[in-house]
Order: sequence, then structure tokens, then C-alpha cells
Amino acid sequence: MNDSFPNLFSPLTIRNITLKNRILSTGHDTSYPTDGTVNARLIAYHEARAAGGAGIIISQVAAVDERAFYTNHCLSALSDDCIAGYNRLARACHAYDCRILGQLFHPGREIIDLVDGAMTVAYAPSATPNERFHVMPRPFSTTQIKMLVDAYGDAALRMKKAGLDGVEIVASHGYLPAQFLNPRVNRRTDEYGGNFDNRIRFLREIVHNIRDKVGDYVIGLRISGDEKDPDGLRDDEAFSSCEALNGPDELDYFNVIAGSSATLGGAVHIVPPMAVETAYVAPYAATIKSRVDKPVFVAGRINQPQIAESVLASGQADVCGMTRALICDPCLPNKAQSGRTEDIRACIGCNQACIGHFHQGYPISCIQNPEAGRERLYAERPLANTSKKVMVVGGGPGGMKAATVAAECGHEVTLYETDPQLGGQAKLAQLLPGRSEFGGIITNLSREVTLSGAKVVTNTKVTQSLVNDESPDRIIVATGASPRWPDIEGKEEAHVVDAWQVLNKQVNVGGSVAIADWRADWIGLGLAEMLARNGCRVRLYVNANMAGETIHRYVRDAQIGVIDSLGVEIVPMVRLFGVDSSTAYFQHVTSGEAVVVEEVDTLVLSQGHHSVDSLGIELDEAGFDVTMVGDCLTPRTAEEAVLEGLKAGFNV
Repeated sequence: MNDSFPNLFSPLTIRNITLKNRILSTGHDTSYPTDGTVNARLIAYHEARAAGGAGIIISQVAAVDERAFYTNHCLSALSDDCIAGYNRLARACHAYDCRILGQLFHPGREIIDLVDGAMTVAYAPSATPNERFHVMPRPFSTTQIKMLVDAYGDAALRMKKAGLDGVEIVASHGYLPAQFLNPRVNRRTDEYGGNFDNRIRFLREIVHNIRDKVGDYVIGLRISGDEKDPDGLRDDEAFSSCEALNGPDELDYFNVIAGSSATLGGAVHIVPPMAVETAYVAPYAATIKSRVDKPVFVAGRINQPQIAESVLASGQADVCGMTRALICDPCLPNKAQSGRTEDIRACIGCNQACIGHFHQGYPISCIQNPEAGRERLYAERPLANTSKKVMVVGGGPGGMKAATVAAECGHEVTLYETDPQLGGQAKLAQLLPGRSEFGGIITNLSREVTLSGAKVVTNTKVTQSLVNDESPDRIIVATGASPRWPDIEGKEEAHVVDAWQVLNKQVNVGGSVAIADWRADWIGLGLAEMLARNGCRVRLYVNANMAGETIHRYVRDAQIGVIDSLGVEIVPMVRLFGVDSSTAYFQHVTSGEAVVVEEVDTLVLSQGHHSVDSLGIELDEAGFDVTMVGDCLTPRTAEEAVLEGLKAGFNV
């Protein structure tokens, strides 16, 4: 037992299995499966977290019915074809004394994928539409419900035969079992609707059907303590449902989360962004724990072992879900247990490459740990046969990752940075409201540089003369970007500033501000919130269909709600045209009509960036072996910079 984390690293017995610690990787979509079965990529991903010390992993959702495939990357538990893959997964996790469970899933009306471009038929308890996906479902018949109950049990039995340690019924986030529990969604008048006993009948029959088929085997329930939706399942309804299924031959644990897939506001809580308070779901878990006698799991922005220990020590829960934390650093449990907490690569809750990738239809990863999901390619560092002298120019995220990986591969690496501190644009990102945690990428990546043994030289501008003196075998250039100032008529007579100047407090901003946002990312939204909180009248003009269009929807949607409450006016689909002393001029991107903005004291530019690539070009033309990564190659985000840094360091 670790003295710093006595609760986190204590064992826990659930029915017939024992967890070696209280760290959980909750069920989450990965987009790795391609044919509905567990494949080598998914196994490698979970195996990395098992090897890193997780006590229990719950694999991603598996459809129990042909109507349950809400994405084309969903696992299937409809036939015995699933057993072989699940068995390989179980054996991989068990090799590290890690328990592995499978999720039983039906989305009901929460269907997000099309079939060959056509809308599928969604089924639910009643023809009650959802707000987010604009789906009008068809009610299940009583016969279909009975068959579906049986399908849950059959799927659970297959997982038991495969060697998994248990199954989890997904009733969280407004999915099908929760739709039956919710009287505002379930409007049936038969035995499955109306009073509480009728509404819980579907879930109770599922539990009993599974228990009859699997016997002495772990069965858990994932449920939202509050769906955070005006018409969603409420906390008292969730609490009563758990209490009603607490019998000795019913559920073995309760896994508590928050949010709902049915609305934009509720969906933010499915994977809450960094602006949300850490461990904020724990009070819901505590209430359920007071009403049941089975172990209670909880998740929701628990990204550090200290936070998890606090939740456990306070008695709010028995197990902590640390899913994104384990995506970011699979070895978090082992590091915490051995007292190496400062070496943990902490998740910053950006949502960009994990749930962000999933929503784009791509396999999930992590902006700080691009090895996640690419374990079979990059998890092991190949030691070089001959050590090379490597110069890395630029200490932003891309440069830090490149230096770390090259050093870990056995090369002699020196990282040069012009500024006194490493970090690049991340130093600016952390200054915006709700984004302070983004600075963690600097802490984490700079720590990795130190551990790798790479040498760091700050306050030094690299020139060709310095390169000639050092005579490196390989140069990785990560010199970043600078703010883009478009050619706009009248800027000489107006007060025009850029985002960097505002964040660095290099300029005074007037009381009435227009923000010209070309990129439609977190910068424009963040500036709008910051200036509105400073008392400015803010109008945000976006060259996209909506503000924040290029960032993850949960981050965007949450912040749009914040700036709306601050009175920020958002005007989408306009391009910057010109400016004079008190007026900004925009043009609608489709109609071409002029949009004239009067009473403007300051025009703030958020117009993207230009690559700072002159050194890379100069060195390449001089015949040096040069690789350019990140924004100096072309301006994008920290994700691309870190991934390219990984590849450059790996391929020295």
C-alpha cells in the first residue's frame, strides 16, 4: 500500500473478483474496431493501461441488438463471433492482474450515424424526439422489448464465455434503459410505462435475465446521477433506480457519471472539458453510496491521483474512473504507487484528440501522448545503433516532444529555445478564461525532456552560424508561427491589435470591441469571454458557420453558453473587409452583403498565423539534414506539433 494514497491502492472485492487498486478506465469509444469485433489495435490500447497499473478496465460499448449500432465503430455482442476477440483482450489484461469488463449497450433514440448516408430507424420506449440529433424514434412493441431483454442476457453470457470478469449495463447519458426510467421520455401506457415500478421494469428484467444466465458473475450499472437536461433523468429518479436494484442477486456495483446525449448542454458532461471543476460528479456518487450497500464507482474530471484519493478518503465512492488521465498517461497508476507523481503526464481536459477524434470518425489519441492508439507503432523506443548529434530548434510542444523521443532513442540531443521558458504558444493559451489547465502541457512535456536526458539551452536564438559551430548530424526545426495580419483597408487610422498583443497585455483595449475571428477556434471565443469579463462590450464576428467551429463540440458549446450569458453578440459567416477610426466592415461570406459595425474602439484580430520557417528553409538550402515540425511547417494546433515531434524524434 502506498503511504500517500492508502485508499487508492487498497484492494476491493466485488462479488467474485478482487481489484488490486481503485483506478478505473471507464468504457469509452475508441473508433478502433472496424468490423464489430475486438481487434489487435484495441487490445494493444487496453493492454498498455493494464501494464501501466490500472485496477479495472471496462471496454467500450457492445451492441446487444441489431438496432443498437449507433456508430459504425461499435462492438457487437450479437453472436458467438465476438468471443474470440474478447478472450484475447481478457488474457492481455489478466497478464497484469487487471480486471476487464464489457459494456452492454443500446442507444435507443440516441442514434448519431447514418447507414450508407440514409437515416436509420431509431427505436425508443415512446415517440419522444431528442433535441441534439433531431431524431424521432419509433416505439418498441412489447414483443420487441421482451426479445431485447433476452438479447442483453445472451450478450452477457458470451462475455462470460470469453473470460471477461463481468459486464456493465449502460443506462447513462440518456441511453435506452434511462429512456425507460425517465417519465418525460417514456410515455407508454402498458406494463413498461407510467409509474416507477413499470418504468424500471425493463432494466430490472435485463438484470434478472443476465443473472439467470451468468450466475455468480459481476453485473454493474452505469447511470447518470443527473443528466443535466431539463427533460432528462433527474437525480432523485437516478438515486431511486439504483436503490431499487440493490438486491443480493441483482447488481454488484453502480458506476456514476453525469450528463445526457440528448441535448447540447447535457452532452458537455459526457466528456467534460477543462473549464469544468474536477471531481464534480462525486456528490451524486456519495448520495447513491448512502442508499445502496454495493460498491460505487465515479468519474468526471478526476485527472490526478491526489483528486482520486480525496474522493475515496471522503467516502464519496469506492472506485475512481480516470479514463482520460489513463489515455494521457497509461502508467499513471504505477507512477503514483511508486511515488513518482511529478512524472505523471496529467490530462488537461482539452478533448481534442480523444473524444474529439471520435466525433470526427477517427481513432482516438491524445495531444500530449500521441502514442495512445498507436501503441503498435510507437510504444517501444528503438535504440539507435549509432548515436547521432541532434539539434532541436524551438521549445514549444513539438520541439519538446521531438527532443524527448530522440533522446530516449539514444541520441545526443540539445534543445534550443529563444525565450527564457519552454512552452511556445501554450504559454498564451493558458492565459484565456477556462484554459489555465492548458499550461499543463508545458509542465508535462518539459518534465519528459528532463527525464530523457536531453540538454536544454534557453535565451538562445539559433542561427546558421551556431549550427555550423555545433555541426549536428540532424536538425529538427520547430520554430512555430506568428500572428497573421491580413491586408485590410484603413487599418492605419484605426486601433487594430492582434490576439497575442491582448494576451501579453502589450496594448490597451477600448470599451467597445469587435473581434475578427477567421480561425473559429478557442482563441476568438476565449478573447470574447476575457474582454467581456473585463467590462467591454464585445461583438464576435466569425468566418465560419459558428464560433468555435474548429474545436471540439463540448468545449465550444460550453463556452458559447458562457459568453452568451456575458452578453457577447456573435455574428457568424462574415469575413473581415476593412476598418476606419470607429467602424469595422465585414462581408457576408455567401450573400456578399456588407455588414457594417459601428462604435468600435478596438478591432482585435484573431486571423490565424504565419509560419516562422526562415531558419528551416535556410538550413535546408545549406545542405543540412532538416526536419520541420508543427506550425513552422504550416500553422495548425498543438496536436499536430506533438505528433510530428514524436515522428521526427522516432525517425532520427
